[in-house]
Amino acid sequence: MLNLKIIIGSTRPGRAADHVVPWIVGCATEHRAFRVEVLDLRNWPLPFFTETFETVGDPRNPTYSDPIVKRWNERIAEGDAHLFITPEYNHSVPGVLKNAIDSVFASFAFRNKPAAFVGYSGGAAAGVRAIEHLAHVAIEAEMVPLRSTVLFPLIAAAFDENGVPRDPAAVTAAHIMLDDLAWWAAALHRARQDNPLPPAALRKMAADRAH
Repeated sequence: MLNLKIIIGSTRPGRAADHVVPWIVGCATEHRAFRVEVLDLRNWPLPFFTETFETVGDPRNPTYSDPIVKRWNERIAEGDAHLFITPEYNHSVPGVLKNAIDSVFASFAFRNKPAAFVGYSGGAAAGVRAIEHLAHVAIEAEMVPLRSTVLFPLIAAAFDENGVPRDPAAVTAAHIMLDDLAWWAAALHRARQDNPLPPAALRKMAADRAH
């Protein structure tokens, strides 16, 4: 089975993510392709990003500036796919989520793995602007961001008393997203195994040394 990491990108008290998470985790768990682990950033109090190549230490077995940063990189490296759940703060993602992605530094642990997104907001935009920013961040982290997303506008009223989305289109969107995520995760897993390609940054460093 493919290892899917679901990353909860909000840590605020009373966060609306707690309406979304049980349902989407259930959908992902029921999908036959995945073994699911939830990475709640409340449980990962990562320091504000200050890593350099000096703090990383030996690149073959990085120590980083703090043991939790090392554990975070190792946990992300285990994933074959990543699903980000994010609200929208000022047209973008929470700082804690951006910091968590930035903290995957020098390990290239996100590289050549698909990323999918579930967005929500209290208004009509449903987190779509946050996801647009997050997709650009994912590209720079060398993830493969997927087009298919799940969006929840007016999050306070989006779920019924049983925790099921009131809009059946959300259920359809989740199934499509998870199928796409499984397809890409399997394809990229095979590619990483069959034809491993060093990160571009490392290839450039090697080329610079050769000149």
